[in-house]
Amino acid sequence: MHFSSKLTRALAIGAALLSTAAQAQGYPERPIRLLIGFAPGSSADVSARIVADQMGKSLGQPVVVEVRAGASSNIAAEATAKAEPDGYTLFLGSVANVISRGMKQSGSLDMGKDLKAVGLICAVPNILVVNPTVKATTVKELIAYAKANPGTLNYGSPGPGTIPHLSGELFNVMAGVSMVHVPYKGTAQAAQDVVGGTLQVMFAPSSTVLGLIEGKQVRALGWTITTRGPSLPDLPTVAEAGLPGFDTSIWFGLNAPPATPDTITAKLGAAVVAAGKSETVAKAFRAQGIEPLSGGPAEYAKYIAGETTKWNKIVVKAGLAK
Repeated sequence: MHFSSKLTRALAIGAALLSTAAQAQGYPERPIRLLIGFAPGSSADVSARIVADQMGKSLGQPVVVEVRAGASSNIAAEATAKAEPDGYTLFLGSVANVISRGMKQSGSLDMGKDLKAVGLICAVPNILVVNPTVKATTVKELIAYAKANPGTLNYGSPGPGTIPHLSGELFNVMAGVSMVHVPYKGTAQAAQDVVGGTLQVMFAPSSTVLGLIEGKQVRALGWTITTRGPSLPDLPTVAEAGLPGFDTSIWFGLNAPPATPDTITAKLGAAVVAAGKSETVAKAFRAQGIEPLSGGPAEYAKYIAGETTKWNKIVVKAGLAK
């Protein structure tokens, strides 16, 4: 009886392994859903659609972007975590998910445990922009104005825990000012309110505001990363323009439900890496001021771990940890 039980168990495990192998060999056999947690027109939406199109060509099945905006993308993340782990539901993970977890926001997931890493996609630098009526043409002038007029400058973001939000909080801490955070459901909506004057300041993704800067609808004061972006080489970084050490940027990667077989995530990861090396994707990214990143499941998992450590420290420094 004992031997029979062991044999039955071994046969069941063997059958499951064969089933998984067969499933992976034929994968994908139908369209793949890619859930994103930010509104249409956001840097997440732009990045996802560029990569999804190229991945679809590589995999032989369309990768369909599905928007489920809200809660700093935690709604889309949770839907993915609960989905069937068959490789047909993916999630556009981002630094926002890492920060949200660090802030202990309701519904936030542990990127290292509750989702499975598939591959790195890109990084989107932010640009500090202001409404043209704001009496500041440099970072130092903005700091001076904010100190002289405490609580009168509003800055927007696509939600609590996102990089545009944390950039503003870090700016407040490092500059000793008190700009007021106003959360929105999407980046594009917040940017349009900077244009309209409802908001005065925003740390906005380059993909969202490059056109607005060129059209002189907003004024750019500085890149929020350590080096100047190639799309605006004459624009200084915030660090060199007045706040040494200031560094924030947005990154995106693909994640799957936690029990997704390694064989499937490996195939998806290879498609992500191949997309990142494609000249078609590189050209589309460059036009939006987006920087390609490359890495499969192992590299992306390591990247998430490093970002978790980094942003947890910033969350505490900004006084946002609950």
